[in-house]
Amino acid sequence: MATALEQYSGVGRRKTSVARVYVRPGTGQWVVNGRPLGEYLPRLSLQQHAQEPLAVTELQGRLDVKVNVAGGGQTGQAGAIRLGLARALLKMDPELRSTLRARGLLTRDPRVVERKKPGRPGARKRFQFSKR
Repeated sequence: MATALEQYSGVGRRKTSVARVYVRPGTGQWVVNGRPLGEYLPRLSLQQHAQEPLAVTELQGRLDVKVNVAGGGQTGQAGAIRLGLARALLKMDPELRSTLRARGLLTRDPRVVERKKPGRPGARKRFQFSKR
């Protein structure tokens, strides 16, 4: 019978994106929706943003990360992965809380798109005013 590997999970949200992140001891391999991280998030800045919790806690290369993410765009998904990863690391080792909290990695970013209002072309924009 196979022994169960210890695995920790965390859910992260940003804008309209939701990421379920699973962390287990390993070699530092990333799989996002069945693809490598570099292929899924082609921009290096977004890759670094998603990996920030590992960099801060100095755990890069020691954990395998598997992510299921849906909704939103690349920026929102990277932010959701970041929060989910931080929460998974917190479950793995509660003593990392002060390190993660100091860098703001446990705070959910509340900013979302403002809704369009009736009688206007956008959320705040107005149609051009004509005096005559």
